[in-house]
Amino acid sequence: MELSQLPLVLLLISNIYSGDTEETPKSTVTIKPAQHVFRGERVTLRCDINAEGVTSWQYSWYKEGSGNAFSELQELTFSPVTELNAGKYFCYGVETDGSHRSHRSNEVTLTVSDKAQAVLSVSPQTWVTEGDPVTLICEVYSSSTGWTFSWFTETVSSDYRYRYELLSDSSRGAGGNYTVSSAALKHTGVYVCRAGRGKPVYNTTISNSQLIWVTGVSPPVSLIVSPSRTQHFTSVSFSLSCEDQSNSNGWTVRRYTDIWGLEDCSSLSGSQTGSTCTIRSTTPYDTGVYWCQSESGEKHHPVNITVHFGVILESPVHPVTEGETLTLCCLHQNTTSLNLRADFYKDGSLIQSQTTEMIISTVSKSHEGFYSCKHPDGGESPKSWISVTVSHSGYLISVLHTLSSVLAVSPYLLVTVVLIFKCCRMRVASVEEQETAI
Repeated sequence: MELSQLPLVLLLISNIYSGDTEETPKSTVTIKPAQHVFRGERVTLRCDINAEGVTSWQYSWYKEGSGNAFSELQELTFSPVTELNAGKYFCYGVETDGSHRSHRSNEVTLTVSDKAQAVLSVSPQTWVTEGDPVTLICEVYSSSTGWTFSWFTETVSSDYRYRYELLSDSSRGAGGNYTVSSAALKHTGVYVCRAGRGKPVYNTTISNSQLIWVTGVSPPVSLIVSPSRTQHFTSVSFSLSCEDQSNSNGWTVRRYTDIWGLEDCSSLSGSQTGSTCTIRSTTPYDTGVYWCQSESGEKHHPVNITVHFGVILESPVHPVTEGETLTLCCLHQNTTSLNLRADFYKDGSLIQSQTTEMIISTVSKSHEGFYSCKHPDGGESPKSWISVTVSHSGYLISVLHTLSSVLAVSPYLLVTVVLIFKCCRMRVASVEEQETAI
């Protein structure tokens, strides 16, 4: 036995043979804000002794591995706490006049980790349509509790400094969710979050950024990609141009990538001329979301661009309308052959094998999903999302087709058909007027 542990042993022997073991008060250790904390936080351990009529105690704190008491205060505070403070702690007390002693307290383990990290995710997805709900989820990956959360929008100034603006309707509550029940175009942007706890407040690092896009039914500007596809090879060039029939000036191409974050299209590998941006000698770092942005900050028509070496899928840049024809091809970087046979997949399932192209003659909403292709020798392409929009004219044609079948059976329904046809035309006209107003 080490001599340094002798005082503690004598205390325990004294407790056992004091003659009043049954009445020996208990000691309890509590810790705030949590047993698992992060370097830089303020941590307080408190020793409480349950004994009626005793108001004055002399406390002793012990840490695992040390036989000597290192503090006689009721509260033990580390501010700021470091990894050196981690370990197991317990306490006991002796009444000032020496008439009472407490039992040794429960043992509490203090865990100290590096700087806390906030992690942001989006549910159900980062691409939403006007009116859909979207939720930002902020988490601190540890067993610790007691956090409050804040959400910010992230912008980049002309000198490439990141700025964070607290959401005006962001509640600093205990829950880690921020929900927009009905998304609007104004909610398009880059978001981050942060968590904090304690007094004074200890804040986590700013989280990873998440881009949320809210798309409207009829965007006023179009993003034209040349070559017109969402996937591109490495070491080539492609261009993006903003086209607005009412105003051809004032639009620039912006982008968001996982590597570089939010930036102008021309920040690194591109060059901007008017509303056109050209990316020369592409690399996988150019993979990201590209959109048109006005001088006033309006954002429209986002497009997901993927840069990949080897095999890519040639798919349309913009959504396909119901009733149209969809053609997909598989391209290989090291060959110019137009007869490249490949397997085509939708949502991970094989739908066509060893064909030069996949053609869907009449697209419907059920064809919406993630598509990719695989070449026997060249490998597999990345996945591209193909969106299908509802066609009002297609809806009308479907109604007329049904009515023509009815007419073939009963010609006497002609008057009814005319009335229904007029109602359908009025409905389509009303929808188009609403879209124009939006």
